[in-house]
Amino acid sequence: MVDLTLSCSEQQTRAAARGFAETHLATAEATYARLSTPEERFQSLRPIYEAAVQAGLIKAQVPAAVGGASSSLVEAAILVEEFYAVEASASLTIFGTGLGLTPLALAYRPEFHEFLAPFLGGQGSPLASLVFSEPQGVANWLEPGAPGLQTTARSEGDEWVLNGEKMWATNSAGWDFRGADLGCVVCRCVDEDLAAKASVPSDLVMVLLVTREDIQRNGPESFQVLKHVETTGHTAVSGPHLRYTNLRVPAKNVLCAPGAGAPVVTQSFDISAMLVGAMGVGIQRAAFDAALAFSRDPRGGTVAIGQRQSVADLLIDMKMRTETSRYLTWKAAHALLSLHGDHSQRREPALLAKIYSSDASVQSCLNAINAVGVSAYSTEMPFARFLSTALVLPIFDGGNVGIRRRALQDLFMAEDYQPWAMSFAAGEK
Repeated sequence: MVDLTLSCSEQQTRAAARGFAETHLATAEATYARLSTPEERFQSLRPIYEAAVQAGLIKAQVPAAVGGASSSLVEAAILVEEFYAVEASASLTIFGTGLGLTPLALAYRPEFHEFLAPFLGGQGSPLASLVFSEPQGVANWLEPGAPGLQTTARSEGDEWVLNGEKMWATNSAGWDFRGADLGCVVCRCVDEDLAAKASVPSDLVMVLLVTREDIQRNGPESFQVLKHVETTGHTAVSGPHLRYTNLRVPAKNVLCAPGAGAPVVTQSFDISAMLVGAMGVGIQRAAFDAALAFSRDPRGGTVAIGQRQSVADLLIDMKMRTETSRYLTWKAAHALLSLHGDHSQRREPALLAKIYSSDASVQSCLNAINAVGVSAYSTEMPFARFLSTALVLPIFDGGNVGIRRRALQDLFMAEDYQPWAMSFAAGEK
């Protein structure tokens, strides 16, 4: 039987998330909107982030199996929805650390505890980042014959030397722009012997753990922020263009050896795909609530404008998209952790949730604007902010056109693909 009733734990997560959002997130934009640069806006979020750490919201994004407090991706989806229904920039900064820790959790071994430990306490404001994207794009990072990742690592004695440029990696520069507390840096091994044996680009992909202490030990020239990017939405998020220059890290910092990195990165982004779906749900929910409230006004007529079929149809479509996005997202969260079968099949619902919900969030914001009319163009209304927040969802975290739809295409064309295997409960434990 299909039962979408939230468990006691999930209800508690929802209540706690709403309470935190009302207390800490609701006033965030009023604080950072008056600041003139993305650097200042990002740094203004630090008190909120510290409150999130104290509330256990960083530890809550780390699986219980490795020392964290997370036991359900459905709870993670609920948390993201509740936060994004209130405010996006502080939320993404909090969840950006969760994404940054995901490769470490997936490839965890006891010897990596020292890297994870700072994020399991309830003090301070430690930032983590999955440092993947590059200025020239990464959609074709695993395509045979293509240049692949341009950020490289070479082995020298008992150290690895990192060089290259990265961009768009949330939290990657840290609060003072001298490095995050932990970066999971995805790079390409340039060892000549390994390169000669490599048959596909994934054979050379590795993940290095770069700590703030590593950067400080190497000196300021090893890590530079080249540019802080001003964005249309999420205006207080930090994902700058940065450069590594001969940054040396110990051999113990190799999280994924050459050839083992690509699957861990892919699985990390499968989890984040589901969470982007939840972001889209939160934005749509907020847009629907605001448009519905506005539609109860007659606006000079004899009945509320929501009684007009043209307006009601827009609201109806928004509500259907929001509900569908949520169910796809919850299905994806369940499938990633709770179903048997090969990961290549279990990732399908996450890809569907990311694509559908992100596209739907943009369309629902446009629906809300059309339902409200020209009043929605005023900055006193929230609708332009909702749209600017939603616009990035189809194009970040693996763009729908360049990456996510291509991944689904590959799944569909696989000889052993079973179209409806993830639609029913046969694969459940």
